[in-house]
Amino acid sequence: MRRNLVLLFSSLLVPAALATTKATATTPAPYSPAPSQYVDPMIGTANFGATHPGAQYPHALLSVSPFNVALGGKLNPFDKDAAWNSRVYVKENQFLTGFSHVNLSGVGCPDLGVLLAMPTTGALQLDPALYGSTYQDERANAGYYATTLSKYQTRAEMTSTQRSGISRYTFAAGEAHILLNLGLGLSNESGAMAKLVSDTEVEGYRQIGTFCYHSEQARPVYFVARVNKAPKVAGLYKKMPAVRAVEADWSSHNQSYKPYPNYRQELAGDDIGAYFSYDLKQGEQIELQLAISFVSIANARQNLAQEQAQFAFDETRNKARMAWDALLSRIDIDATTEDKIRFYTALYHSLIHPSVISDVNGDYPKFGPAGSGNGNSTGKSPRYSVFSLWDTHRNLHPLLSLVYPAIQTQMLQSVVAMGTEAGYLPKWELAGMEKAVMVGDPATVMVNDSYQRGLTDFDHAAAYQAMRRAALTPSSVSKPDFNAKPGQQQAARMQAKNPIRPENSDYLQLGYVPVDDEGPFDGSVSTSLEYYLADFNLAGFAKALGHDADAASFAAQAQLYSRLFDSALTKGTGMFRPKQKNGQWLSGFNPDGGRNFEPTSGYIEGTAWNYRFYLPHAMPQLIALLGGPEAFRTALDQTFDLKKFDMANEPDISYPFLYNYLETDRPGSRAATSLRVQQLIQQHYGLTAAGLPGNDDAGTLSAWLVFSMLGLYPTEPGTPNYTLFQPRIKAARIALDPQFYPGKIIEIKQKTSGQLLWNQQALPTPFVTHQALVQGGVLELSAKD
Repeated sequence: MRRNLVLLFSSLLVPAALATTKATATTPAPYSPAPSQYVDPMIGTANFGATHPGAQYPHALLSVSPFNVALGGKLNPFDKDAAWNSRVYVKENQFLTGFSHVNLSGVGCPDLGVLLAMPTTGALQLDPALYGSTYQDERANAGYYATTLSKYQTRAEMTSTQRSGISRYTFAAGEAHILLNLGLGLSNESGAMAKLVSDTEVEGYRQIGTFCYHSEQARPVYFVARVNKAPKVAGLYKKMPAVRAVEADWSSHNQSYKPYPNYRQELAGDDIGAYFSYDLKQGEQIELQLAISFVSIANARQNLAQEQAQFAFDETRNKARMAWDALLSRIDIDATTEDKIRFYTALYHSLIHPSVISDVNGDYPKFGPAGSGNGNSTGKSPRYSVFSLWDTHRNLHPLLSLVYPAIQTQMLQSVVAMGTEAGYLPKWELAGMEKAVMVGDPATVMVNDSYQRGLTDFDHAAAYQAMRRAALTPSSVSKPDFNAKPGQQQAARMQAKNPIRPENSDYLQLGYVPVDDEGPFDGSVSTSLEYYLADFNLAGFAKALGHDADAASFAAQAQLYSRLFDSALTKGTGMFRPKQKNGQWLSGFNPDGGRNFEPTSGYIEGTAWNYRFYLPHAMPQLIALLGGPEAFRTALDQTFDLKKFDMANEPDISYPFLYNYLETDRPGSRAATSLRVQQLIQQHYGLTAAGLPGNDDAGTLSAWLVFSMLGLYPTEPGTPNYTLFQPRIKAARIALDPQFYPGKIIEIKQKTSGQLLWNQQALPTPFVTHQALVQGGVLELSAKD
């Protein structure tokens, strides 16, 4: 293992949780030395994967990415304002208007994508529709991106640290400019301020917010930017309003961009920016640094001073590469080159979000409405942000728990601290703001699942208080106005007595969420199933903490799923169905309703087929409800054979592994898991830009691939087991963190047939516990005996 790489890079740039153990003389030669060489950030930039190819540092909110989703006309078939678009970069597009410095990876709603830098040549042009350019010769690696702007024959390179980016532009001879556009961005929020501090430095902020069009949520991201050479002219600019009649005759800037050369006051507005102008020789290079903070301009400046004290592009790029190698090498695989690219790119995408939002001095924005103030984590772990928990609790956090437990522990501490600040744990948190996206109570699931895996270094009492409050607090009497826009509905939910479980009153009274008052994106069945899973996890956490009465109550609530299961659809074809308050099924049931993210009664982001087996905490009982092992196998086969399975979304992504639950009653069933998994990898995970099944959902679809290629998967949130099947890789070594686990290495070996073996002992079922696995040893995995 190349764990000794961590000793080489600066502690100022890498959180303590990235630290790995020094290699020993007995460490075998790695299968995949310097695994960052296999990362292809272009994978996922088409097919709505929503990843970006920019310069990205591990778990960093700052990244420097090409921005090509605006103003391109026919050159950009995917425009950010023409349809729902959550991407700063789309591979099919061809027109670029800058390089954004604050970006999200693999999310389903637009936000961030701001602070756009752009090098240009010739006369100063401040309109992005006119200064934008096509580009060529792209190169993307872990921590590095480069391209040539065709219009200017300028090479643009970029790399980054945790909180700052650095770009290097190589110009042709003549007049040249570096622009910083504070108006254009992916975020639908507007408003910015800029001030020239000197000829080489500008500071300010840009408003961000409206994730998933949640119009009530916005905050500033502060920045400091510097160039390494004094310009001929430095200035600010803004777009002037339209004027008419005699004013138009006199005005030299009518709905056009007005430069303010050498302007040293603050300039504010919706469409403003800064520029630095030069006269350059052929091949002369200018470097631009930009650091951010979600707390203050002073903190952004301190972040820059600590992470990039000097302009040193190549050194910064090398440190970013080493940071990635240190993390990626925790899992060392023996595989074909193509499969190494698949695996390490997926692992890379799994290590972007959640992201560190605290500054180098420990400051961070508190969780809650705008104006909640700032906190400080000095002496504690860093504060993380971007918790897409409805997605990531399923596999990404279990992956971190196994391979990167120090990082997962820091995330646990962040989530629990947010619960203390706001009174509830987050559901979909971004930059300290709850976005109220998706359903259920996923933080409860994530916290308990991590706890059951042995990660216990967080405030148990505070976590339990927030979890219990969400489970027992009734929701508001009034419902949101479903004729209002979705963003307004979300804002209304955030004002509810119980913003995490807004359907809780009916759920506590009836044992399910009825369809009667359901909005178009509520999903009463989906919400009920998520609540059952959350209550199962809350029961497990309560039991571990000694709250036996609570544990029994929550466990009983988690078993009420049968109230939504319609077995009368004939044996073996039962499904979870929408039910009304009066106990009657909703008429006109269509199990295919909801395909392609269309709103439908009962389900969110899925169909009745996609939620048919979504009972991970009670799989034996579900098998019985469906009529027993034979009927369950038939129903599973139908899901895949009739093309009802959706690899591009979360509710059913564990279904390929469910054949393993039939192995005891139907020996040989586990072969179907191996077959289905390999088919799905081959069909949906490629080596092109379209190499993800769809939206990566903050790394969830990538984490699915990581586990699936290794031959194990966590199918039961809150019960720390892994189900086993034939891996795609030939062999793997997972380095265990000695600060958390007693073992050193989990070694995985593929074999074509034979019993599943753990340390040369046959496993009675195709499952192994987390507690056994972290003792270290050898797993020998096959598809069949």
